[in-house]
Amino acid sequence: MTSPRLSIGLILGIALLLGGCASGMGNVPDRARPMMAAAELADSELLDVTISVFDSAELSEKEKTRLGLSEEIRRAEERFMPVHLKYTMQRSGYWGAVRVVPGEGNADVRVEGTIRYSDGEHLALRIRATDARGVPWFEKTYSENVRPADYAGIVPEKKDAFQDTYTTIANDLVVYRNHLTAEELQNIRRIAELRFAAEMAPDAFSGDLAQDAAGRYRVRRLPAADDPMLRRIRAVRGRDAMLVDTINDYYDAYYRDLWQPYADWRVEHGKEVAAMREVEKEALTRKLLGIAAIAGGVLLSTRDNSLGNSSLPDVMIMGGAAAVYSGFQRSKDTIIHRDAIAELSTSFSAEAEPLVVEVEGETVRLTGSAEEQYAQWRSLLRTIYGSETGLPVTNEADRKKNAP
Repeated sequence: MTSPRLSIGLILGIALLLGGCASGMGNVPDRARPMMAAAELADSELLDVTISVFDSAELSEKEKTRLGLSEEIRRAEERFMPVHLKYTMQRSGYWGAVRVVPGEGNADVRVEGTIRYSDGEHLALRIRATDARGVPWFEKTYSENVRPADYAGIVPEKKDAFQDTYTTIANDLVVYRNHLTAEELQNIRRIAELRFAAEMAPDAFSGDLAQDAAGRYRVRRLPAADDPMLRRIRAVRGRDAMLVDTINDYYDAYYRDLWQPYADWRVEHGKEVAAMREVEKEALTRKLLGIAAIAGGVLLSTRDNSLGNSSLPDVMIMGGAAAVYSGFQRSKDTIIHRDAIAELSTSFSAEAEPLVVEVEGETVRLTGSAEEQYAQWRSLLRTIYGSETGLPVTNEADRKKNAP
């Protein structure tokens, strides 16, 4: 008869293999409570924030072929997620202007994000925050798993299925900001302004800042409060803020248009992936049980003296082979689900086309990527400032070379 040790080993093997299908838990607290300012803060206490459009890890072949994820979906998420984080931060009352920018931008605090993984059930974001001084606040990975029920009651700008992730990121930013002294807050704001001035007019302002080997800035000298060139810089910075606000209107519209198809895709994608996992689990179970039956039948057939002419070994071997075959046939069903996921991805991509940008009431035909478009605007700003002041216009390469 079958060895007890062999049977136990097979059972344990099956349990371990099936158990390996379970996914790990995230590190974001459940039902995270947002930190809110107890009273309205003075303007001197508010820091402006830019959230750069996220980047993402390259999709693996497994993610594209087995999970049905696509580059089009990932590009949409790179815009969607920073906008939702912006809304989450704005509600706290701790910040000045919070804007999404397609590049570095110019603000007191810069937040950058990398999408490490996202499939509608699991989200992993790497977030880095740095202030204008070049001082890093933190760099952390946030991970969260959700269930289909978490998509019930989601509301644009207020609640996403992964809201705990956004709330936790916003809270971490508030915690760091609250450790800053009034002098540090003022210094951050001052350096942000001087860095913008040095970008627009390096010949006039680059000497006002010093940068050490670690990339941190300090004020070397301050221009006079009534400096006419500084007044012009502030006016140009105001124009830049208006353009960034226009770009944010574009991102906001994109976010709103994306909300429903993205939510639907995530829900349906989650169902498809869950169904695929169940099919694979069932197929694996059939295969393993069939293999166990075959192994048992072979073992029994070698002990004819104890079983006589019993046909049990043949039955076990034939039954096991049928189970293995059934398992492989069931595995083919996963192709149906993968095709459905791919169809959802294609449908989503078709619905998530970018919108046209409107700038000061006029349609602007921007070329290249959003980052290239914003770089073109920054170059235009330097031209505007140069024409107003008579100072030479510095190209982008020379500006970076001579930056403090």
